[in-house]
Amino acid sequence: MGERAEEKAAGHRAPDGDHATGATATRGFTRRAVLAGGLAGGVGAAAGFVGGRATVGGEVQGVGAAATGGLAYPFRGDHQQGVTTPAQQQMHLTAFDVTARDRSSLIDLLTAWTRAAENLTAGLPVDSMRVSKSAPPDDTGEAFDLGASGLTITIGFGKTLFRDSQGLDRFGLADRLPAPLAEDIPRMAAEKIDAARSGGDLVVQACAEDPLVALHAIHNLTRIAFGWATVRWTQLGYGRTSSTGPGQATPRNLFGFRDGTASLRGDQDELLRDFVWVGDGDDAADWMAGGTYLCARKIRMTMEVWDELPLRDQENAVGRDKISGAPLSGGDEFSAPDFTARSTGGSPAIPEASHLALMHPTRNAGVHMLRRGYNYTDGSDELGRLDAGLFFIAFVRDPRRHFTPLLARMQFDLLTEYLQHLTNSVFAIPPGLRDGQTYIGQQLLETATG
Repeated sequence: MGERAEEKAAGHRAPDGDHATGATATRGFTRRAVLAGGLAGGVGAAAGFVGGRATVGGEVQGVGAAATGGLAYPFRGDHQQGVTTPAQQQMHLTAFDVTARDRSSLIDLLTAWTRAAENLTAGLPVDSMRVSKSAPPDDTGEAFDLGASGLTITIGFGKTLFRDSQGLDRFGLADRLPAPLAEDIPRMAAEKIDAARSGGDLVVQACAEDPLVALHAIHNLTRIAFGWATVRWTQLGYGRTSSTGPGQATPRNLFGFRDGTASLRGDQDELLRDFVWVGDGDDAADWMAGGTYLCARKIRMTMEVWDELPLRDQENAVGRDKISGAPLSGGDEFSAPDFTARSTGGSPAIPEASHLALMHPTRNAGVHMLRRGYNYTDGSDELGRLDAGLFFIAFVRDPRRHFTPLLARMQFDLLTEYLQHLTNSVFAIPPGLRDGQTYIGQQLLETATG
């Protein structure tokens, strides 16, 4: 590291002690308590992780603990947090363009980010805080009283980090570009892609139960990045539109329907292995094994038009009952859809062009995605219509096999008339931070030969 980087990174030391793997959570301390009692006391509170579940006072609790400020998930593990972690209610996702000129500086940035992220997700400040009133504090402070609030920070790499839009191999990484990341997502109907709000060299996804905690994370990581990277675009999301944790109720989207009933959950290990986590035999497995790919699209929903549709037309477009979420073939929300069932008039009970009929795994060679999307609202347009919709996020093992084919089918479903795709991004999410490692992406950057 350079002298400047060492000075910056020294203020972002990761908590000491053992780190468990998995989506584990603890409660019991806040940033204010850490500041009052010293960093070491907060670290001690952060050390007691029990695999896989939220804990309160050492006892396993249900998902209700996710609404409390003290909920914290461990940063280290085989996979990065924020993928199979039970979906939180708030998201702040930001893409960055790297301005650093060499690989050493890129490593400095990722090292500083990783140290800060490990502290923040444990409910600690970015640093133990400088006490001198003649220097700026290391933590901006807006979340001191809010605890970890279930914060997760996920870091990924875009295609242009390997070779930029001018074809330059800035960091000697061009020969390490994974094939699934190299291929662009084909254009589809009903899209008006804004290139300036798509892609990027790096991405940071911050999710939490409190919007200020997520903003605080992005605020501080952006501040740390000064001189190394600049913000390309950012997106706020609220109200999860998927359920990734066991016991989470299926949420509703802005059309009023339950969303993501058949999507993957974080406890379906076999399906996660097949469709989410990069395997040892996959492309770029030497540094991506245990990682995944984040596919994101901003989709505006024309709610004013949708709202005037008869209920029957709304349900036929989706393929489900609006109130119960059950497939139109009958049963309850989680009943398997019967695509052979007929209505009283003899037509298919679930219309062939409905979203359910076209997108259900049984109609797509069993392919699953782990969805982790959010609602968004960007105010109203000049005609007074809500500028709102879905910020769609899916984590998949290979976008070419597990995302692009489904997206291609989606353009033919009845919902397309009421949607417009505005942005398109794909990022490689490296595996989690293992013991002895100091930054996310270390497998890539320390084995590159360029």
